[in-house]
Amino acid sequence: MASWFYASEGKQQGPFPEVQFRDLIVQGVVRPDTLVWTEGMAGWQRAAEIPGLLGGGAPPAVSHGGGMPTRGAGPGGILSVDVGLFDLLGRSIVYVIGMLLVIPAPWVATWFYKWFASRLQVPGRPNVGFEGQAMDIWYVFMATALLSYSGASGSSIMQLLGVVVQGLLAWMILRWIAGNLSSNGQRLPISFKGSAIGYVGWYLLLLISAVTIVGWAWVVAFWMRWICSNIEGTRREIVFNGTGLQILWRTLVFAIGCSFLIPIPWVLRWYTRWYVSQFALVERGAMARA
Repeated sequence: MASWFYASEGKQQGPFPEVQFRDLIVQGVVRPDTLVWTEGMAGWQRAAEIPGLLGGGAPPAVSHGGGMPTRGAGPGGILSVDVGLFDLLGRSIVYVIGMLLVIPAPWVATWFYKWFASRLQVPGRPNVGFEGQAMDIWYVFMATALLSYSGASGSSIMQLLGVVVQGLLAWMILRWIAGNLSSNGQRLPISFKGSAIGYVGWYLLLLISAVTIVGWAWVVAFWMRWICSNIEGTRREIVFNGTGLQILWRTLVFAIGCSFLIPIPWVLRWYTRWYVSQFALVERGAMARA
């Protein structure tokens, strides 16, 4: 009898025998939009897209020429991150302190990125890593840290100039990160081709949208889609599936949880896992056909 797998919160669950898998469907654990896989399928598919799977009959017969899937096997799939509860919190605190102290910023940021990349699980890309070095763009991190102290002081023109410079520095960091990702120790041919003007424009729009109280969440969602559309060098497209409403209510829950201090480790990991799981790899052209 075939064994089935399903994806939950960015992680592969299974294998489950057909009888147990049927129970999961009845219990509502496996829903129509849940990604599932069984031996012989070319890749992960939503349960509703597989004829007969949710209709109460026997699951569809498939050929059994394929092997056991790796996490996120198939032509596409969602990203996930495996981070420890207090490991994430501790490293995040060190990162913030390092940026506040300015001088350690390049080393702390690189250390954090290397760790975070090593915890990522990307479909079809085993052992993801980060090859960037602290001295690559040390001046960018120090300038970013120094600008965080500028605050609201100075004239309106100087404040606007500071925001533009912050956006430009963030664009440089993004290009650096994209160009230094690796898999199995081999640097990936990935690059971010979005323009500096475009990135700074989104950065300014995000700040302006803050006056709407809630509009910033939709700006973030579209900004992430723009970033994904400008990542080149991958044989699969990177997409962002999160919506403005999802970002809004989860950010509010995150902020409220942090205000009570004790829940911080849990809400931080919950928010981080969800955000990463909104990025996915799809076959090129699949979004256009949809």
